[in-house]
Amino acid sequence: MLYMAMALAILLICSLMGALAGAGGDSTDNLTASFVFGDSLVDAGNNNYLPTLSKADIRPNGIDFTASGGQPTGRYTNGRTIADIVGEELGQADFSQPFLAPNTTGSALLNGVNYASGGGGILNGTGQIFVNRLGLEIQVDYFNITRQQLDKILGKSQAKYFLMKNSIFSMTIGSNDFLNNYLFPFLSAGVRINETPDTFVDQLINTLRAQLTRLYSLDARKFVVANVGPIGCIPYQRSINRITETECVSLPNELARTYNVRLRDLLSELNDNLPGAKFCLANVYDLVFEIITNYKKYGFTTSSSACCGNGGRFAGLIPCGPTSSMCDNRSEYVFWDPYHPSEAANLIIGKYLVDGDTKYISPLNLRQLKAL
Repeated sequence: MLYMAMALAILLICSLMGALAGAGGDSTDNLTASFVFGDSLVDAGNNNYLPTLSKADIRPNGIDFTASGGQPTGRYTNGRTIADIVGEELGQADFSQPFLAPNTTGSALLNGVNYASGGGGILNGTGQIFVNRLGLEIQVDYFNITRQQLDKILGKSQAKYFLMKNSIFSMTIGSNDFLNNYLFPFLSAGVRINETPDTFVDQLINTLRAQLTRLYSLDARKFVVANVGPIGCIPYQRSINRITETECVSLPNELARTYNVRLRDLLSELNDNLPGAKFCLANVYDLVFEIITNYKKYGFTTSSSACCGNGGRFAGLIPCGPTSSMCDNRSEYVFWDPYHPSEAANLIIGKYLVDGDTKYISPLNLRQLKAL
């Protein structure tokens, strides 16, 4: 049995090396990888492996996720996330697996890895209400582990080429820093007394700069960073503030816009100062606001209510779970639950980011970024 196991292991390694060598030119030229950092908008299941109050491993989450046969995977939506869809559109062979999943080893790393975590934020203190979550600093720490594993799989020079040429690093984070930090009523009172919005945003931008620079030092070169969406328009905010169907809550959106202006400046700065890197801004604020405002144009029947949830006028007070009310036509809802878009909305967003113009993705779209 021992000899058989050794033989199978050698065969697997040889098959992997053969697949890589068949690319022509460089042995990783035929690979596309997505390394995903962020929060619950793109978490692929890392929180399944954490003792946390923020989980999506219960039905009906994932009900439309074909790869799992409709079973929950830890994705906070009914189907694919934006990161899943972008990976598919760019020709990724398989979804980026959660870093904490036990099978995220060996050749699985060549699709990229997902480090995102529901409740996570740019700041380490963000999301403490959930007890456990992976903040951005820890996510980058985990990528450093993956970086060393890739050296062992591909060799140092090949791994460096793979990361610089064939890999896209996406970051979808920041919403929790407002919703579950600065604006959270039980946690933020002291913060809001001691920090103005501008001071808080300064802290976010400086922390984000440090982590993006760390990734650059680890050979990341192609980046897409999403700004914060119109968080005042999600069903949760609409429900707790008891506003009308056509209104959004002004303060969260104002904070998001303040951060987004600074983020645009940061990415321009990094494009100027980090040789060989390209940082693209995903303008999800304007894109999602456009979908919410003109939802009928995109085939939706509502952009204010959650498909899966309970409480309040917009089903936005209680997260999606087995006892939640659920809409019949999930593809007609912009929002899956009180906080997250549906797969139908994610599909529109993802395709705009891959092939759209500079209104929503700049200075390049993701297909152009991949081709660099």
